[in-house]
Amino acid sequence: MGRTVLAFGGNAIAPDGAGTAAEQTERLWSTMRQVADLVAEGRTALVLTHGNGPQVGNVLIKNELAKDVVPPVPLDWCVAQTQATIGFTIADTLTYELAQRGIDRPVVPVVSRVLVDADDPGFADPSKPIGPWLHDEAEVARRTGDGLRFLHDPARGWRRLVASPEPRRSVDRPAVELLLDDGAIVVANGGGGIPVVDDGSGPLRGVEAVIDKDLAGALLAEEIGADSFAILTDVPGVAVDFGTPEQRWLETVTVAELRKHADDGQFGAGSMGPKVAAACRFVERTGSRAVIAALGDVVAAVHGRAGTQVVPG
Repeated sequence: MGRTVLAFGGNAIAPDGAGTAAEQTERLWSTMRQVADLVAEGRTALVLTHGNGPQVGNVLIKNELAKDVVPPVPLDWCVAQTQATIGFTIADTLTYELAQRGIDRPVVPVVSRVLVDADDPGFADPSKPIGPWLHDEAEVARRTGDGLRFLHDPARGWRRLVASPEPRRSVDRPAVELLLDDGAIVVANGGGGIPVVDDGSGPLRGVEAVIDKDLAGALLAEEIGADSFAILTDVPGVAVDFGTPEQRWLETVTVAELRKHADDGQFGAGSMGPKVAAACRFVERTGSRAVIAALGDVVAAVHGRAGTQVVPG
């Protein structure tokens, strides 16, 4: 079998930013049981990536609460910290589940950097929602006055927006390749990767941004020659007319059909939009298959029996 990239959503690990460390671990553990089943049946060349929007949002809240005690850390540091936390939790739980099946395979988290353009227009127009939904309008107004931007949903409240530049290159892809060739299961590009720029004047430099993890996952899947890319989230797949009486779940759909739905405004920028864009981009560039499915349907989704299967055409 070829290589497979599985992308897990941060909200699927910690819905709306909620969940203790133990609760988030249990959710990841439940998913790793399914990943171990994939390995046991022979799908061994796996790369796992994950979101971290809620987790980064929580670190930013801690930044604000403790700013008079310890210096706040920038977004690239927040991404690195949450990569490490989620990565070691995946390694612990997946290694255990593999051992339960008699499989001795290393699971290696890679603290991963992703190159972006310093002049990317995303820096001027923050669009990536992170952290929990806020409900205090006065608090949002105060933070807006401090220069922060927010997405407003009348039904859910306000959520912070940060810059989300396009991923250009997975800096640590060579390490991922070496580990895969040596038989490891790799966790990489977590949270979209640590955003870095190359200004030619010295080392790569981290920047204040959060890269979309699905776009970064699609890029890495393309770079390593994966033959399938699965985006696992907190809904069963992609739906048109979502939340209305006409709601319809898409099963197998071509890129052209999915892009038409996107052009018709079916998918929100802060929810399904980036997932659809990432799936389409991977299929267009590789001619391989992508799937968007529920976190609990990992095995069925990879086998084409669940979720929205995106195919060339």
